[in-house]
Amino acid sequence: METTPPPDISFADLQAKIRTMYFDKDVARGVDGTFMWFMEEVGELASALRGTDKENLAEEFADVIAWLATIANVAGVDLSAALIAKYGHGCPGCGRLACTCPAEEKP
Repeated sequence: METTPPPDISFADLQAKIRTMYFDKDVARGVDGTFMWFMEEVGELASALRGTDKENLAEEFADVIAWLATIANVAGVDLSAALIAKYGHGCPGCGRLACTCPAEEKP
C-alpha cells in the first residue's frame, strides 16, 4: 500500500497546533520556564549536530522549532507575521533575496 507524504506545515499552522496542544501548561510555566526548556532543546540540538544520528538530529531540530513556537505563544507573538515582517522582502540588511552584505556582518 502506498503512503502519501505528509503535507508541509507553515509556521502559522505549527504555532496553532502547539497552542492547541500545550497552551494552558505553557502559560502556567510562563516565559521564563518555557525559555529554559527551549534552551535545553537547543543544547540537545548542539549535541546532535556533533553526532552522526540523522534521525536524532531531525528530531532535535523539530523540538527547537516547537519550543520556539511555544515561547511565541506565551509571549503573544505571531511567528508567521514576525517572519514576514523581517524576512519577507529579503535580507534585512541589504534588502536583497540573495544577501550581498559583507561576510563579517550579520546575517
